[in-house]
Amino acid sequence: MDLSTLKYIVPSVVYSLVGILILVVCFVIIEKLAPENLWKKIVDEQNVALAILAAAFMIAVAIIISSAIHE
Repeated sequence: MDLSTLKYIVPSVVYSLVGILILVVCFVIIEKLAPENLWKKIVDEQNVALAILAAAFMIAVAIIISSAIHE
C-alpha cells in the first residue's frame, strides 16, 4: 500500500469513527429526553414499534452525518 492510497483511507476511517460517535451521542441524548427507558422497552418488552422508531432515527442521523462529512 503506497502513501497515496493511505492518504484517502485514514480520513475515511477517522470520519467514520467520528460519525459513529456522533450517532451514539445523539441516541444517548434521545434516551435521556424520553420519558421512559427506550432500550429497556425495546429489549425487555420487545416493543417492535419503538425499535422501528429508533432505527428510523438512527438512519436519519446517519444520513445527516454522512452528508455533512461528504461536503
